Amino acid sequence: MELTQKDIKEIVLHDDCIQITTQDGDIGKEYFADYPRLKNAGEQARKDYTVSNFGLHWEDLDEDLGFTGFFKPKRQDSEIGRLFSELEEINLSSFARKMGIAQPLLADYISGKKKPSVRRRKEIMMALQNLGERLLSVAEPEAPYLLKEDKEK
Repeated sequence: MELTQKDIKEIVLHDDCIQITTQDGDIGKEYFADYPRLKNAGEQARKDYTVSNFGLHWEDLDEDLGFTGFFKPKRQDSEIGRLFSELEEINLSSFARKMGIAQPLLADYISGKKKPSVRRRKEIMMALQNLGERLLSVAEPEAPYLLKEDKEK
């Protein structure tokens, strides 16, 4: 069943979550820790949301939470999910493509919907390590690329 704004009686922000109460008295929560943009946002930024017919939207944070999601069973936490939540700068589509696996499959591993085999887990960890090594090998630009004010020092 899809919940809409007319089904919502109350929206309350807590320190660690946002809670909605339906007209029927059901209570659902979404925890900020599960959404990196909300987790890292300040109190004022979290308060700056708008209500649409189907959920909540934070314009400045580019985040949306649908009302129905507050009542769906939560996925199991996974080691790979925790890693990728800490590395939110990684483009999952590109990472999956580089590994040679489908992006939806990687997303299922990250969300905990599917559990990777031992071999696949090792492949993902090796791909992350390789990415780290490539990042560490980035050299400083040579003198011709320095800004004028840097050359004068």
